[in-house]
Amino acid sequence: MQLDKTDKGLLAELQTNARITNAELAKRVNLSPSSTLERVKKLEASGLIDRYITLLNARKAGYTCMTFVEVTLERHGETPVEDFFTSIADMDEVLECHHITGEGDFLLKIATRDIPHYDELILHGLSALSNVRHLKTSVVLSTFKHQTKLPV
Repeated sequence: MQLDKTDKGLLAELQTNARITNAELAKRVNLSPSSTLERVKKLEASGLIDRYITLLNARKAGYTCMTFVEVTLERHGETPVEDFFTSIADMDEVLECHHITGEGDFLLKIATRDIPHYDELILHGLSALSNVRHLKTSVVLSTFKHQTKLPV
């Protein structure tokens, strides 16, 4: 999809505040409300706008332990990988799963209430999966930048 300056402005505004009213959004990008709504609907229909969400503050929600876990599987191929995806899909603590290059096969971003909660997830969740050969954990000590807004 080819984006013009106005589309990029709409996307930038919506990434900052998805709850903005159509009238306010129209003012910010110098369009009429009806043209703004039409453009946003086209961006949604194209799939460029994936969804609208509310981002929670993890610490305030009680998730004080954030980790990145590199997972290495014993076996590769379509079935083992799909089995892994199916297994972690039910683990609410797993926020992200990325298929990666390098020594590991996957990189998981995991949020838990604390270290004992993380320990429980590792012992009875990830380590218990039949195809997992190795886990390498990095615990987040502090975060200096956390952004979800993509440059447009």
